[in-house]
Amino acid sequence: MTQTTATETAPSRLKQMFMALLIWRERHVKEKTFVIILALLVGIACGIAALALKWAIHFISSIATAHLSITTGNYLYFVLPVIGIIISGLYVRYVVKDNISHGVTRVLYAISQKKSRLKRHNMYTSVVASSITIGMGGSVGAEGPIVYTGAAIGSNLGSLFRMSPRILMILVGCGAAAGIAGIFKAPIAGMLFTLEVLMLDLTTVSVMPLLIASISSATVAYVFTGYDVEFFFVQSEPFVTARIPYVILLGLFCGMVSLYFTRVMNMMENFFSNRLKTPLRKTAVGGAVLATLIFLFPPLYGEGYGAITDLLGGDPSSIVNGSIFYGDRSSVWFILLFIGLIILTKGFATSATNGGGGVGGTFAPSLYVGCMAGFFFAYLCNNLGLGIDLSIKNFALMGMAGVMSAVMHAPLMAIFLTAELTGGYELFLPLLIVSTIAYGTIKIFEPYSIYTMRLAQRGELLTHHKDKAVLTLLKTGSVIETDFIPVKPRMNLKEMVDVIARSNRNLFPVIDENGMMLGVVLLDEIRNIMFRPDLYKRMHVDTFMSIPPAKISIDEPMDKVMKTFDDTGAWNLPVVDAEGRYLGFVSKSKIFNSYRRVLRHYSED
Repeated sequence: MTQTTATETAPSRLKQMFMALLIWRERHVKEKTFVIILALLVGIACGIAALALKWAIHFISSIATAHLSITTGNYLYFVLPVIGIIISGLYVRYVVKDNISHGVTRVLYAISQKKSRLKRHNMYTSVVASSITIGMGGSVGAEGPIVYTGAAIGSNLGSLFRMSPRILMILVGCGAAAGIAGIFKAPIAGMLFTLEVLMLDLTTVSVMPLLIASISSATVAYVFTGYDVEFFFVQSEPFVTARIPYVILLGLFCGMVSLYFTRVMNMMENFFSNRLKTPLRKTAVGGAVLATLIFLFPPLYGEGYGAITDLLGGDPSSIVNGSIFYGDRSSVWFILLFIGLIILTKGFATSATNGGGGVGGTFAPSLYVGCMAGFFFAYLCNNLGLGIDLSIKNFALMGMAGVMSAVMHAPLMAIFLTAELTGGYELFLPLLIVSTIAYGTIKIFEPYSIYTMRLAQRGELLTHHKDKAVLTLLKTGSVIETDFIPVKPRMNLKEMVDVIARSNRNLFPVIDENGMMLGVVLLDEIRNIMFRPDLYKRMHVDTFMSIPPAKISIDEPMDKVMKTFDDTGAWNLPVVDAEGRYLGFVSKSKIFNSYRRVLRHYSED
């Protein structure tokens, strides 16, 4: 009996000790200092998670591709990617039992709609599923999953220590930045990713945690993997200013390639979600598309970092290794055709992977397409017989920054990530030019990035519109006023006057026996008859009530509520439930007061 009691009380004792720790922290450690400590812990944890993900992908891939041939086509490509998305799909469907695809979009959704709270399983489930998907050949990247994982680590660590939503948002950003910094060994790019893609405000409160999380995560990666950059690149040909016109043209080309890639991804995503209703159909179609494309174009296998390394090394012929076209590797025009088809099909391969049940991101695919696009542009120019001699390595590097900048709408992050990935800091000026022009080009056609457009279409994007962001944090239910006295439609004027005498409001909702909203009585509109006793028995509420200019649904988002106020010019509007039953009123002044309160809370330094 004593042993059972001790066992039962052990969790409660731990909880009491933890609560005592929280009280001690609140009394002795300032919030700003504690956020720095949490950011350090988040960075270390994300660095370890990034290492685990990279190791798992490499381990699975090395086993799966150990017996593939370089000089001929490999029919295993018809099998391996399909097995990968089947296993990943089953793991997500029956073990995770939650949708963990589109990691960056889900982080944005958590910030926008869930007060920066992510589920605990998100700290590891994306790592497991994406390592299987990518290791077996899924044509996606590991960066989206590691951002999701890092954000979940930051969110759950902050929730454990009972941090406010404002601090949770910062810790989610720290986790995302640390994920990018750890997997790429690129701390500056990690921080810029949070600022440009997640759109967290750069304040004195957020800048230090973001820096510390990014640096600590990158340090973990450096300690365990050394100081080598992700992609080996030696700038053997210096950049000269006479090449700037071609750099400008490359920026335009990258912008159009990015637009094509984004549109293909959206088209395929809609196809899988709207046309293929069952998981079996999605896996069958996605597996067939993915396996066929990888068999024809082996560089589409996995993240494709091997192909990027070959092109940055100036070796275009190796791009056809392991394909049925190996014998054509000496033909310049065939290499151009082969690379061009890879650019055109990468979006289909990536969306087929995710649509078929795999888990991965679009971060690495944008890098990959950019490298191919830059190489294709320079290689084509050099072989048109125009006397042009562009550095194919340099332009491949610039293309990486250009397409990533446009696809993600993050030019600064693209510039610094490309430089940190390759050590190509000497190309900083052309990287700036290409990224800026590519970003400006796609902005003409697509106002949102590939990550944010899904949320923007549903009106759930918070971080990129600050006024709408604050309104999104307000819920209609939190600003309802219920101290209005309702009246019945058959009440006479005398009864109405008695109600007015008891009320401190000049507005009265008219409801029936079922609570349905019928109209309103405005004090100003009956002031001329309320002091005429001869009308007390003759006039009834349903004769002098009016219809409100609009009704607000309890589930209506606050930005639409404000638009209704603007359209009607009203200062008070009734709130009803889904069946039309009266719940209360909302006033424009109450919304403004709540808006200012939330704005102060989330912008506090």
